[in-house]
Amino acid sequence: MRTCVICDKTMASGRKYKRRGMEKKKGGAGSKIVGKSFRTVLPNLQRIKIKLNGIVQRALVCTSCIKANKVTRAA
Repeated sequence: MRTCVICDKTMASGRKYKRRGMEKKKGGAGSKIVGKSFRTVLPNLQRIKIKLNGIVQRALVCTSCIKANKVTRAA
């Protein structure tokens, strides 16, 4: 499974709802849920060269860890 090396962020599961009918606040009778499908949300992982424990290696790191400077990039 693809995970972040720094924070162990992996895919998250959720649901996508299919709705029918106009909402009450728009003047309708109310929207109803007519279907649920499962989906996965993948983290934004980038394969970059990092220095981990004094060793330069390529690793999958999420962009939130890169932005927060939790990882030192190798040249």
